Amino acid sequence: MYAVIGAGPMGLATARNLKKYGIPFVGFDLNTDVGGLWDIDNPHSTMYESAHLISSKAMTEFREFPMADEVATYPHHREMKRYFQQYAAHFGLYEHYEFSTRVVQVVRDGDEWLVTTEVNGEEQCRRFSGVLIANGTLHTPNLPNLPGRFDGELMHSCEYRHPSRFDDKRVLVVGCGNSACDIAVDAVHRAASVDMSVRRGYYFLPKFIGGKATDSIGGKIKLPRALKQKVDDRLIRMIIGKPSDYGLPDPDYKLYESHPVINSLVLHHIGHGDIAPRGDISAVSGKTVTFADGQSREYDLILMGTGYKLDYPFIDPAELNWKNSDAPQLYLNVFNPVHRNLFMMGMVEAAGLGWEGRNEQAEMVALYIRASQQGTPAAKALEETVRKEAEKNLDGGYAYLKLARMAYYVNKDCYRKAVNTHIAELKKLKTEV
Repeated sequence: MYAVIGAGPMGLATARNLKKYGIPFVGFDLNTDVGGLWDIDNPHSTMYESAHLISSKAMTEFREFPMADEVATYPHHREMKRYFQQYAAHFGLYEHYEFSTRVVQVVRDGDEWLVTTEVNGEEQCRRFSGVLIANGTLHTPNLPNLPGRFDGELMHSCEYRHPSRFDDKRVLVVGCGNSACDIAVDAVHRAASVDMSVRRGYYFLPKFIGGKATDSIGGKIKLPRALKQKVDDRLIRMIIGKPSDYGLPDPDYKLYESHPVINSLVLHHIGHGDIAPRGDISAVSGKTVTFADGQSREYDLILMGTGYKLDYPFIDPAELNWKNSDAPQLYLNVFNPVHRNLFMMGMVEAAGLGWEGRNEQAEMVALYIRASQQGTPAAKALEETVRKEAEKNLDGGYAYLKLARMAYYVNKDCYRKAVNTHIAELKKLKTEV
């Protein structure tokens, strides 16, 4: 029996594939239903009312369970919640989950794992043959210290739900990632003023080009990496210009070396003066914020759109091969070089990977478990690869920025090629040897 931690998109894909290949499991989730952070009614969700997918549905959906035609190109979060509920019902996953259940501790006991869970204050400890951790990467906020004391309202984007929070307030959004930009656009319609503190350059992409979802354009002709970066960069500049045209810093790195901002409105509002770009914060005193250029402004509310950090509080980081790095060192971001029965599911980011790419990851793991039980050469070969290449980075030659959020970033094409190669090998039955 295996334990699956989490019932968000990755947890459900993991459960689906374990069931598909006849591997017994029990799933645990802290919420009362499936969907993970996409369920805004989940008290542990980091969702906000205006949130939509930043990738199009066609590039995101599970291949064997496409979204309905009437669903918008970039679905609202409530539509996504329904999608995951329908997915879980369709594949009979609900019966395998224990909801409203907190995983308190996962500890190794010989070749197996003891998993302690808690429900309504009562703890239970059970033994499992293996553990698949799929509780997501976006639940523990990254909260850098401000250089001084702020006497106004300070919040992280994970606490944000509705733009009424900004009514008549002077708002400073710190950061320029996708959530920070979404929230700044929300604030425009309710706040007295909206500024954004941006300390480095970002690439901005609109959600639509020529009436089509941006992420669905191209790909038919495979260009060399360097040429693709140059061609796509020039296309973006032709369509929307450079960030510096809007008073923002230009990136000092090439396109695709960090995750771009997918937003059609933030540059619009900056260009109209609704959002004022500011530089890095150098000092805070009372309600006054001083920026790197020496300018100062007063604010009533600072929203930290500073992202999230990996956090698995129920297990010793050493068990995850997590050393002096921003992420565990695992082969394909999944396989542990020491423990053959401990898997990190969904700790992977890549432009265009979608949930189908994560479903392939889940299928690979389920096939490995089955092949390992059968004792096939493919399982043993994969284990040897894991031991040798746990620290290999499938970056496809892209010089990804050395940021914590990029520590588990991969190149989609390289990643999917490697995963599907393993899937093909693992599907070979023992009788074929």
